[in-house]
Amino acid sequence: MIALRRLTWAHDLLQQFRRHRHYWKNMDCALLKPPEEVRGMLELNREAFRKQIKLPRLRVPERDSNKVLPLLKKLLLKMEKLRPVRPLSEIEGDIQSTMREILLHPLAVKSWDCLPTAELEKHNIESGNFYYADLELNYDNWRADEIFKSVLPIEDEGLTSYSRIGHIVHLNLRDHILPYKNLIGQVLLDKVPGCRTVVNKAATIDNTYRNFQMELICGEQQYQVETIENGILFEFDFSRVYWNPRLSTEHERITKMLNSNDVLYDVFAGVGPFSVPAAHKKCWVLANDLNPESYKWLQHNGKRKKCLAHMKTFNKDGRAFLLEDVKPDLLKRWKEDNTKNYQIHITMNLPAMAVEFLDVFRGFLNADEAKELLNQTLNYPTVHVYSFAKGEDTKTRVREIVEENLGLPLGENLEGIHFVRNVAPKKDMYRVSFRLTKDILLTTAKATSQQIQLKRAASVLLEEDLNIANKVKC
Repeated sequence: MIALRRLTWAHDLLQQFRRHRHYWKNMDCALLKPPEEVRGMLELNREAFRKQIKLPRLRVPERDSNKVLPLLKKLLLKMEKLRPVRPLSEIEGDIQSTMREILLHPLAVKSWDCLPTAELEKHNIESGNFYYADLELNYDNWRADEIFKSVLPIEDEGLTSYSRIGHIVHLNLRDHILPYKNLIGQVLLDKVPGCRTVVNKAATIDNTYRNFQMELICGEQQYQVETIENGILFEFDFSRVYWNPRLSTEHERITKMLNSNDVLYDVFAGVGPFSVPAAHKKCWVLANDLNPESYKWLQHNGKRKKCLAHMKTFNKDGRAFLLEDVKPDLLKRWKEDNTKNYQIHITMNLPAMAVEFLDVFRGFLNADEAKELLNQTLNYPTVHVYSFAKGEDTKTRVREIVEENLGLPLGENLEGIHFVRNVAPKKDMYRVSFRLTKDILLTTAKATSQQIQLKRAASVLLEEDLNIANKVKC
């Protein structure tokens, strides 16, 4: 019964999507494209987008319009700032004030016979109600992406996407598009609701503070923003911290893993996309970032969400944070009796260099600390380290990168290698999740490449055997 209800709900949702979907694509119709003369325009000239076209229309009495419109829903012309149903009084004077004019899509309707004539005639709408008339299109009638397709060179890849952070639109323009940057900025300022600033990434991310140089293309030089991610409001100066809205899904994935009373050690916390939601869920959080500006906004966002009681913040190098703050807190928790009642997570979201900090965990405990904990069952943390990987098989490569930097192979303690996003051709971002083990925490010597490869091969074979066993069992 539950399955039937879910199936019915899914069917209704699909039908609703189909009803609201615009069936005809405007950019497939030469008549509805911006004028050819705008191709290659470097400085925005809005007047150049004016265009006269002849458009099919249907004249219907106002009293019948609500009955006729459902019959024509998929045939309407839908463009920006253009009403497909208009009182004729606005166009032809008061004589026609009781009539409505319906604008029809020129790809869908070529003649009266293209309409549902039998149904229309039941409402006394006949061929005499169908006609063509002139319509002027202008810059306001096209979306930003339609403007860009008409202006930018056909032979090169156009502007495929941009990021929105509060009132800022952030671009990463390729070299061949840079001559058009002023036009692009002005169009986005016009077309993106609430946009007041358009910037372009001018250099790669700085290795020290994870922020990048940006160029103001258009609008206000105002970089302090407010943005909502996964229901939480964040505030920061976008020009001085690192923030990527494309990681919002990954932030949510980690947050959903956490339960009240869990522990999160956030090594590269930024302005708090992991730490603040975790503290809001009543997790115990130690959050750190080297960038003083990120640290300031991390505290601000925690205070704003009223969760600082569950979050301690630090402003230091990640290695120092792990050794000076995480380790004492972890040792203290291990000596308590109730460590099985919660999970411990360590997030390391600095994909360009986080793996370089993994060697901290090798030999994390000295002999005296290990001896003191000898007879206890330890609640080992799960490490979530982020890294880029280049090449054909990026998933295999990212595991190799983690193992090489950890200095030890991952075996049964590997919990998963999760794809996060594609960064560039043959360059992907991953999260590698693995549990710390007694061997990792006590081993000071770095394993050789051959030892790591042998352990990895054995781990892969074990995984394949388990998969085969599961298939046979099924």
